[in-house]
Amino acid sequence: MLGDVKAAHSAAEEKLVAEFARARGSLPGAAPVGALRDAAFEAFKSAGLPTRRVEAWHYTDLRMAMRDALPVAPAPKADASLKQKLEKLAPRIADLETTRLVLVDGYFVAELSDVTPKGVTVTALSEALAKGDAAFVEALSAPGMGQGDAALALNTAFMQGGVIIDVAAGTHVAQPIEMIALSSEMSAHAVYARSLLRVGKGAQVTLIEREVSTASQIEQRNHALVVSVADEAQVEHVFVPAILKSASTYVASLLAILGAKASFNSFTLVQGGGLLRRQIHMRFDGEHAKGQLAGASVLRNKDHADTTLVVQHVAAHCQSREYFKTVLDGESTGIYQGKVIVAPGAQKTDGAMKSHAILLSDDATMNNKPELEIFADDVVCGHGATVAQLDEDQVFYAMARGLPKPVAESMLLEAFVDEATDRVESEPVRVYLTSLIGQWLSQRGAA
Repeated sequence: MLGDVKAAHSAAEEKLVAEFARARGSLPGAAPVGALRDAAFEAFKSAGLPTRRVEAWHYTDLRMAMRDALPVAPAPKADASLKQKLEKLAPRIADLETTRLVLVDGYFVAELSDVTPKGVTVTALSEALAKGDAAFVEALSAPGMGQGDAALALNTAFMQGGVIIDVAAGTHVAQPIEMIALSSEMSAHAVYARSLLRVGKGAQVTLIEREVSTASQIEQRNHALVVSVADEAQVEHVFVPAILKSASTYVASLLAILGAKASFNSFTLVQGGGLLRRQIHMRFDGEHAKGQLAGASVLRNKDHADTTLVVQHVAAHCQSREYFKTVLDGESTGIYQGKVIVAPGAQKTDGAMKSHAILLSDDATMNNKPELEIFADDVVCGHGATVAQLDEDQVFYAMARGLPKPVAESMLLEAFVDEATDRVESEPVRVYLTSLIGQWLSQRGAA
């Protein structure tokens, strides 16, 4: 008689178990938070690091990529060197005044941050966890979203830093709030940060997540942002993850919940660097809400960038749009997985999902997997995906007018990606994103 066969834990998984046992007592949080952590880690232990056998992770084998588990980064000390690094690596975006919130190794550093405007309250995650308010803990855990995802469970178990942003009802925040994430450049480490943005009824705010790293050390990042958009509120969100060292791994999760007549517009620019998985869960809880998820990825060498979306239409009369562009060079790998679920009763849903990619190398790979699960009979939903190369006729046309081939290709690629960046409402932010893409194209042309 055969007994149950269980896969042996990998070296990284065994280290994660030991690291959680070591760090558990020092992780912030009152009793309800401790129970949340323990339940999440038990879920992770049961599932293990995701592999290709997990359908949602079919193209990204995190277990294979994480051969080791790094220790959790300790809280940094706010000194002059960090301030200098902030000014050097993250200069202000031209023509855009922002309110800056600075995180170092995932921890909120008030001394490096700006004073927030009226109607906006900012709290360090550790301080909020220590209070253990039940409503806060529930909001932070985003119940019903990302269930069964081992990487998100790992974030819940280890979350050691982050920031809580509350925008009062009816507040129109004129200046964008800019979350700057820095690395302290300590020895190789892991960062588990979770932040929460709660936007009250009828409020309006723009949040820019901007990360920088000198990539001198291997990092393992696992970040999550929960966004709660109340009825009639409007949120624009832009995320620019750091370019990490090639052996690094990064899981960045976004969980957005939309109320009635709410509006949420999110854009992500991925510039490669190690293994990066961007996973987004968006749920329409109120009727007549609009949500847009867009992004662009520019990859080279052996970059691996995975964009995975799950959009849940629970309420009726809602509109969702997903639009992503990917440029791949070298031996890079791009993944787009998008699933739109229309629940029974979510009538009059309007959904459209598109993914377009250009391969610049025979060794590059793009995987597209769009899905629709529709359980209502009065909806309009569709999806499309394309993978192509640069049009040789267009390149020749530009070269015939005196442009060198690298310049001609860069011009066409920039026009291709601009169709995604144009979905960002703020002009200074669009210009900033375009400048980053231009830098990538210039480096490619020089190579």
